[in-house]
Amino acid sequence: MYFVPFPYQYSYYVNVPMYNDGRAVYWTIPNEIEHENRFGDLRASYEDRNILLTDYGPKPFVVNINKATKQNNTYRTALWTGTHLQVTLMSLNIGEDIGLEMHSDVDQFLRVEQGRGIVKMGKSKDHLNFQRNVYDDSAIVIPAGTWHNLINTGNTPLKLYSIYASPNHPFGTVHVTKADAEAAENEHSYGNENKVFVRTPDE
Repeated sequence: MYFVPFPYQYSYYVNVPMYNDGRAVYWTIPNEIEHENRFGDLRASYEDRNILLTDYGPKPFVVNINKATKQNNTYRTALWTGTHLQVTLMSLNIGEDIGLEMHSDVDQFLRVEQGRGIVKMGKSKDHLNFQRNVYDDSAIVIPAGTWHNLINTGNTPLKLYSIYASPNHPFGTVHVTKADAEAAENEHSYGNENKVFVRTPDE
């Protein structure tokens, strides 16, 4: 067990057990830091490391979601899929959009971590009367049954993460491009069934 002083309570490790007794945080981490006394240098070195972007569900999981979201360069990558909830990372190229869609029984939460865009929502696909500009730190809540689209209006990729309740894509989903996502959705009819039976690698 390793002791890390209170100012360094926020972990940058992926899926590393962490224990908090109210005064300090303890990690069970590799032996490489056993003799490390320069905590500032240690934290900086781990901040520079890439996170393995794969589906960690349904096991307990902790991640720097801002870093993971900005690191992601695929149109969609599932980061965590459980029985009742799913987290995916998305990156929209300049001028790209998610595409007009509606999930009849799935609530959705989006958070923008980088870039600018416009979100449109409405009760019918021909009447998107709710429109807002979004940018870094914007949170978007899309109730089930709401037609919606998100368009990148900036000059950099629009990086965001999406939380679906319940899951909307199969465990381990990776769509490198929007075309890949559209092909998969046509093949599996995600948009029509709106319900995915989640299977993990152990099942």
